[in-house]
Amino acid sequence: QVQLVESGGGSVQPGGSLRLSCAVSGISSTWGRYCLGWFRQAPGKEREGVAAITRGGEYEYYNSHVKGRFTISQDNNKNALYLQMNSLKPEDTAMYYCAADLGAFCMRALQDVGMTERNFVFRGQGTQVTVSS
Repeated sequence: QVQLVESGGGSVQPGGSLRLSCAVSGISSTWGRYCLGWFRQAPGKEREGVAAITRGGEYEYYNSHVKGRFTISQDNNKNALYLQMNSLKPEDTAMYYCAADLGAFCMRALQDVGMTERNFVFRGQGTQVTVSS
């Protein structure tokens, strides 16, 4: 059973930084290809993909709104996923969710259509990020 548990959210002033973490479990070490990522959902808005990375780290995807400010990374030995968020803006305020796409062609999907909830079916409970002065 895939489990994703987020942590690291909080309140920060505009221009500040936060680092989100996700503890990943239930994905067999023999599962060759999969992708991990982060979604977010602001009040009254649809959930959107923020960033994703392939298991081998050969491909990273970023939403155009966060590219250059956010960095996704992973530690396969610790079964952890991270999202370093710098230069935060009020519009980054949202609930952030860790997610997994276990499809063998998840990298191709990221390249072709980006992050979709249809592909990233496994998601955690979320951690709140609030950017406000």
